Amino acid sequence: MNRILTFAAVAGLMAGTATAQTSFIANSFYDGAVPMSGEGYIQWADLVKDLSDGDLVPEVFTGTVLLAPRAALQGIQDNVVQVAHHAAIYTPSDLPVSNAVQELGFAYSDPVTAIFAVTDFSMNNEVQLQEWKDKDVVYLGAYATPAYVLMCSSPVRNLEEMKGKRIRTAGSAVSIWVEEAGGIPVNVPSSEMYTGLERGSLDCATNAASDLVDRSLLEVAEHTTLLSTGMYWSGPQWGYNPDFWAGLTPDQRAVLMEASARSMARMVIAYNSKVDAGLEASKAAGGNIYEPEADLVAHVSEFRDRATASAVDKAGTDFGVAEPQALIDDFVGTMQKWSDLLDGVDTSDEDALTALAMQEIFSKIDPATYGVE
Repeated sequence: MNRILTFAAVAGLMAGTATAQTSFIANSFYDGAVPMSGEGYIQWADLVKDLSDGDLVPEVFTGTVLLAPRAALQGIQDNVVQVAHHAAIYTPSDLPVSNAVQELGFAYSDPVTAIFAVTDFSMNNEVQLQEWKDKDVVYLGAYATPAYVLMCSSPVRNLEEMKGKRIRTAGSAVSIWVEEAGGIPVNVPSSEMYTGLERGSLDCATNAASDLVDRSLLEVAEHTTLLSTGMYWSGPQWGYNPDFWAGLTPDQRAVLMEASARSMARMVIAYNSKVDAGLEASKAAGGNIYEPEADLVAHVSEFRDRATASAVDKAGTDFGVAEPQALIDDFVGTMQKWSDLLDGVDTSDEDALTALAMQEIFSKIDPATYGVE
């Protein structure tokens, strides 16, 4: 559902505690075609209703008519919405721990491993859990994008063509890389990529290639370079208002946990399929798909190694983490754990991924106490 709603009307709809039929507001600032909204909220809402036998009834809003991307965290805290997607890169000072581990985004490229590993880490690491508690958010699952690539209005295949290009970035690591490669980072929400490219305030956008179709970028970005510039996972896919969460019964919370497990599987499967479809659609529309040239590959590879090595220092100095080595080691270890768990698993099998998430994450979380202690 994507319609304008006054805040007075929102207040009238809000559910502070569980009732015989608990209706609540759920928000994702992405358009419904993007998996974080499509599979992650629209289909998720139907799943929640089915799993709860109609007891839990999310009212979903997508796009930016209710909350702007940077306002999602505040919306959760103020109970304007009871659950929302929030990209922590938009509020780094509010969520430094989440942003500290996002600095490792350049080092990884598999969204299936990432979505479950980040959830596991974010629901078990004590430092990260304390951050959610301090910021009045109950975390209930991750998102993970595919590797971001360059989608541009003119060719960017080498370092020479990077010079002076205004490139939409998200997060500090990729912004630093763009600067070092000769470009100009422009930190705007992904919802502004199309208009920026259309009006010429952007020359390129770094995002998943699925957005060539999902956000119609093939209309304004005819040149795509398959250079991985990292991936994103910071912040909750489902961040709940703690008072609302505390008012639910343990059974209702368990339903929402199961809905998270299956919806994460659906999101990564959809994303991988949409990346392939986006590239094919761009080619069919006359767009150009390039492999990056050697100097660009070498530059990003060297930066990736350096950014990974410096993640611990940045966690301490830039984000103020008290024990940065322990934090980064736990995150890296959790990513390796999930890489091992997924070895041999059909990552296009929704049921297999859901079962693994339930077994390794949610079955070990007590719905009677999680987020309410």
